[in-house]
Amino acid sequence: MHNSFGNRFKIEIYGGSHTESLGVVISGVPAGIALTEADFEADLNRRRSGAKGTTPRREGDVPHIVSGVADGRTTGEKLEIVFYNENTRSGDYDRLRLHPRPSHADLTARHKYGEEFDLRGGGIFSGRMTLLLVAAGVVAKKVTAAARYTSRIVELGGCCDSAEFDAVVAAAQRDGDSVGGVIECCIEGAGRDLGEPFFDSVESVAAHLLFSVPAVKGVEFGSGFAGVRLRGSERNDRIIDSNGTTATNHEGGINGGITNGNPIVVRVAIKPTPSIARPQDTFNFATQSVEPLTIGGRHDACIVLRAAVVVEAVMAIALAELSL
Repeated sequence: MHNSFGNRFKIEIYGGSHTESLGVVISGVPAGIALTEADFEADLNRRRSGAKGTTPRREGDVPHIVSGVADGRTTGEKLEIVFYNENTRSGDYDRLRLHPRPSHADLTARHKYGEEFDLRGGGIFSGRMTLLLVAAGVVAKKVTAAARYTSRIVELGGCCDSAEFDAVVAAAQRDGDSVGGVIECCIEGAGRDLGEPFFDSVESVAAHLLFSVPAVKGVEFGSGFAGVRLRGSERNDRIIDSNGTTATNHEGGINGGITNGNPIVVRVAIKPTPSIARPQDTFNFATQSVEPLTIGGRHDACIVLRAAVVVEAVMAIALAELSL
């Protein structure tokens, strides 16, 4: 199984949702960057569960830097960060081998890797693995230190009013159901001239990584799909100074696959988690018939609530790969 990305800023992930440990190895980190375990705390806290609508599974998520740092600075060698799983209940997933969850990877994993493949907690397909992306993103943000990353939820369960988001999630949770949403990430200060046509365009590199995040089903840059409803005269970004600043930003800061100096804007659609408490009729391989499945375990009613920092991390990894 190939779980690596990148050439200049290369990340390799290993482990699973319920393995003893999971980790990320990063190659290409320049020497001399200040880095300690405390630097990971803020972004890891943003991903951590605990808020209403998130999984009751609580993990310490304490990063252990095992190589690539000496005296608080990166050495230029491979950087490895390890986390330990301490709160697993693997028995909740035993029956899902024969009664796979609808819209989850249970069935495709079984077909591709065989019945003995480790699917405890979702295995390598679990949102738990985004912990490693966030950790790599912390390092990538240091590599792209001039860039400023912000993100926000712009839609939740079909609702675009942030004042109603809590109620939307609470209603789904009461029904034993889940909701998805859209996250917008804006990056200022990334600079100009990142990206190469055709296959290393900013959009193609970033989208590759974004679609690697579990539950991501759509990605758009700038005005994206809404922009195609405009005429060219309405959508074109007029250049208003010698620096290339534009009056609007329908292109999302990218022309021809290359950053133009304006803010990079990307929106990411995240589906409702398939792991819901509400019974669903789906095929049972043990009985060879369609039967109700009630999924146990501990799951988020809305994974979007914890995903904004993941989107930021992935964008930082993409920009680190392009900038080095």
